[in-house]
Amino acid sequence: MNNSHSNKNGISATIHELKHYLPSQAPLKDFIHHNTLHAFQHDNFHTGIRKAAKILGYKVYLNLGEFRDRYKKGEINDKILDSKILQIKGQVDLKEFKSKMLTKKFETNPPRRVGTLRSIWKKEYQIDLDSQVHPFLFRILCSYLDQGISIWNFPVTRKKFLDSIREMERNCFTSFFKTERAKRLLLNEETSLENLLKIIVGRESLYKEYLFDQQFAHQGWSGLVSTVEDLPETLLDTKQISLEELIFLELIMEIDNLDNTLGNWQPICSHVLEDYEDLFSPITITELDEVLEIWQEAFEWSYYDRILKGIQEETLSHTPKENLSFQGLFCIDDRECSLRRHLEYLDNSCETFGTPGFFGVEFYYQPEHSKFYTKLCPAPVTPKYLIKQIETKERNKKDVHFTQRSHSMVQGWLISQTVGFWSAFQLFRNIFKPSISPATTLSFKHMDKECRLTIENEGPHQHENGLQIGFTVEEMANRVEANLRSIGLVRNFASIVYVVGHGASSVNNPHYAAYDCGACSGRPGSVNARVFATMANHNEVRAILKERGLEIPSTTQFVSALHDTTRDEIMFYDESSLSNSNYQNHLLHEETFRKALDLNAKERSRRFMSIDTELPAEKIHKKILDRSVSLFEPRPELNHATNALCIVGRRELSRHLFLDRRSFLNSFDPYVDPEGKYLLNILKAAAPVCGGINLEYYFSRVDNRKLGAGTKLPHNVMGLFGVANGIDGDLRPGLPSQMIEVHDPVRLLIIVEHDPDILLETIQKNAETYEWFINEWVHLVAVHPETRNFSVFKEGVFKPYLPINEQVETTNNPVKLVESSHENLPVTLLTC
Repeated sequence: MNNSHSNKNGISATIHELKHYLPSQAPLKDFIHHNTLHAFQHDNFHTGIRKAAKILGYKVYLNLGEFRDRYKKGEINDKILDSKILQIKGQVDLKEFKSKMLTKKFETNPPRRVGTLRSIWKKEYQIDLDSQVHPFLFRILCSYLDQGISIWNFPVTRKKFLDSIREMERNCFTSFFKTERAKRLLLNEETSLENLLKIIVGRESLYKEYLFDQQFAHQGWSGLVSTVEDLPETLLDTKQISLEELIFLELIMEIDNLDNTLGNWQPICSHVLEDYEDLFSPITITELDEVLEIWQEAFEWSYYDRILKGIQEETLSHTPKENLSFQGLFCIDDRECSLRRHLEYLDNSCETFGTPGFFGVEFYYQPEHSKFYTKLCPAPVTPKYLIKQIETKERNKKDVHFTQRSHSMVQGWLISQTVGFWSAFQLFRNIFKPSISPATTLSFKHMDKECRLTIENEGPHQHENGLQIGFTVEEMANRVEANLRSIGLVRNFASIVYVVGHGASSVNNPHYAAYDCGACSGRPGSVNARVFATMANHNEVRAILKERGLEIPSTTQFVSALHDTTRDEIMFYDESSLSNSNYQNHLLHEETFRKALDLNAKERSRRFMSIDTELPAEKIHKKILDRSVSLFEPRPELNHATNALCIVGRRELSRHLFLDRRSFLNSFDPYVDPEGKYLLNILKAAAPVCGGINLEYYFSRVDNRKLGAGTKLPHNVMGLFGVANGIDGDLRPGLPSQMIEVHDPVRLLIIVEHDPDILLETIQKNAETYEWFINEWVHLVAVHPETRNFSVFKEGVFKPYLPINEQVETTNNPVKLVESSHENLPVTLLTC
């Protein structure tokens, strides 16, 4: 009795641990970037990824040959390589060890541990359980979890996964299984995981390893089931399923296939010695591991060093600008880095700021005529507020042939013979002349431009499903104040302040949510921008802010907008509320935005081989618009590809630097926040959000087969929640190759403008945030606001750092600069 209870607890603990290591990517509609190897984040970066490589078989660095090629091309600085060898190896013959790094042939590391135990079935019995079990298992899972692709619903709905399978088994003329024992095991309510593991594994000490082997043979499906179990709201049509139920059914299916194929067979333990190595026993660090670590560090710091030298060369002005034309609040997204630079290039009297794209207003959003609520804030946040869209002027259009009736016998035949021909013609025409259709995922469709939003709460009766509709005036004031103080915008307001969210448009792209605003849970930021602008324009809100020492002039008006990063178009909202003088100025600013968006499209085009970047910006922009809705274009934009930096400080720190769209930019003024109060909240978001984006790109780049999604060309959308290659493949976690092929796998460098002592106190206040820095999953550098000296955070302290590079490249023509190469460009000082 006690032993059985102990076994049960042991299996439950194993499943809990297994869930921690499985991929945790949410369904496609909520595709939010995260650290793919989060399970190893409690270790130092290099220690953690080595464990992931040796235990789970992941590739975690570039190949040795790739590092050596980059060294030959000058992408890895020779002096920095020398310094990293001495730093990591200590007292060593530099010349000898360096020669080894450049020329020696190393033995490959031993094979991964996971999968070793279950491979015995193939070695001893010549049976491939994966090929016999997975296709049928995946189809069952896909059918049960389906979100709308299937013509027919799963036969038994609104029950737990295993209960549904049991009911079908009892009442159907056919069976899921080939043998009677499997059927009895399923229908017997007393059957436990322990019973099944006893049959198939035999020895209790091997249960854990067998379950890891089994589930990592299809980590995508297991990871999705685990995520849906923990967060059922990630599916619009919620399903009741657990990882334990998946394991239970898979074990029975394995027993069924073994019985049917072999007849008599012994548990797998009969072929395993007693001293079998534990899956998580300590790993051995090889010389190749050390060499790859040094190459990675040298590769990263060769880039970081140029950035720090560029910031050192930048002239920082402490004098606030007078007579500002306008100010713009943009998302910290690295894709906005270039647009802000182009606006400042065209209008030297404007000022731009960066802040997370939900603008500090967290809520659920419900479009009119919609049944569902959509979260528009960072994924970990659970809002208490609801914003509803009302008085919509225009409803989304629909394609006639996209209807369930097209699958019926009579109506389906009629539709195919009439509308079907028109649909085929439209498809043929769209190949040669791409255009927006109702099927296009267009960011501007997220919210009707002419609608009203329930932003202000009008009383205690305004609640729905436990959510408060709108914000009170006090709640509005708190959010506006927190956002403006965090970015340092507390004085010298322009007459117009633009609040610019961002989104993306795509067609034929299942990963569309990854292109939208991560701070808005993979949705466009238009609603958030409009909500924040309305709050900031509210007279009672301004009165409260004035009492708190933050006075916004009565002549200042906030205008919301949405920037489509795929099409490089912008839509402004509520311009009619502007005063006459501000409206006339707004028309001038619209022209500045139009020119900046043309230049931005030109800069982006240098990554696209099908476009001649030397063409005039206006012509390139037209090609970009066609590209965004082209059915045969697998990469309408490259999203966060090449991201490597996050700068938290005043704009003057990097305003005249060409950063090649590689930096997240979060505005912050150390003089407004000398104690780091707002800085803590910035870093609590920047580390997991920007760091998560960076690491998903890193791991998808170095191992696109296991940690990425492979090429998107053969992807098959499964149930509207994931993608697989073909109809029977595992779900693919991570990013497709078309999103990462130009990415350099380097960790994020966060540069913070503040006193190192204050910064150290700040990051130590939150253990989860501190883990990112102390374990070096992201790098951290402090820039002292007075001295401009750099300090690198390592091993719990800030250490002085002097850039090794002696100079930084300069240009007075950034337009010509982007025409010069399709590859990553070095940090360049803009003298124009």
